[in-house]
Amino acid sequence: MSFDLYPAIDLKDGACVRLIRGEMDRATTFNDDPADQASRFEAMGFSKLHVVDLNGAFDGATANGEAVRAILRATDAPVQLGGGIRTRAQIEAWLEAGISRVILGTAALRDPDLVKDAARALPGRVAVGIDAVNGMVAVEGWAETSDMKAVELARAFEGCGVAAIIATDIGRDGMKTGVNVDFTGEIADAVSIPVIASGGVKGVEDIAALKARTGTRAISGAILGRALYDGDIDPTRAVELAA
Repeated sequence: MSFDLYPAIDLKDGACVRLIRGEMDRATTFNDDPADQASRFEAMGFSKLHVVDLNGAFDGATANGEAVRAILRATDAPVQLGGGIRTRAQIEAWLEAGISRVILGTAALRDPDLVKDAARALPGRVAVGIDAVNGMVAVEGWAETSDMKAVELARAFEGCGVAAIIATDIGRDGMKTGVNVDFTGEIADAVSIPVIASGGVKGVEDIAALKARTGTRAISGAILGRALYDGDIDPTRAVELAA
C-alpha cells in the first residue's frame, strides 16, 4: 500500500493557522494567504493537501469558503476538506467546486446514515474524520467528547464505500510529541478502510514508525502540521521516505 502525506492547512478567519489541541484561542498564524501556502506545499513536492475550516467545525457551517476556493485555484494537488460539512447539499457543492473528497467528522457521529448514503453514492469522495480524547470520539470542533469509542465508530462505516478514515489523537495535536502509532494502528486493524494518522507528528521518524508498524493492516498515510511549519520536517526527506 502506498503511504500518503498530507500537509495541513487549517483555516481560521481566512488565515492559515495551527492550534494546540484544537483550542481556538491558542492559534498561531503561519500565513495570511492560504493559497500561497498551498502553492508552497506543492512546490515542496507534496502531492495532496488536507484543509480544515476551523471556524466551520465550531459553527457547523462553512466559514472560510473563499479561502478554500482560493486554494483550489492555486494548486493542482487533490484537496481533502473537513470542517462544518454536515449535509448532503454541502458535500455535493464542495465536490462540484473541485474538492477531491470531503471529510465528515461531527456528522459521522450525529448522522451516520448521511455519511453511509453519501459514501455509497459518491465512491472514493467521502472520508470520515475520527477525532479522539483518550480513545473516545470528540465532536463539534473537539468541544464535546462523546461516549463512543473511536474504534467502534470506525467499524460502523465498514463496507459502505468510505474512502478513508483520518484518526486524530487530540491530546497530541499541535504538540509535536510524536504520533500515536498504537491508537492509529488499533483503528487500522479494525477496518478495511484506509486509515490516515493525525496529531503529534514531530519528524520523519514518525513517518518511518507509521510505515514500519506491524499489524493486520498497514496505516495508509499521515497529516503533517506544526512540525512541518516549524521546519522540523525536511520536506524532501519526508516525501522520499513515504515513497
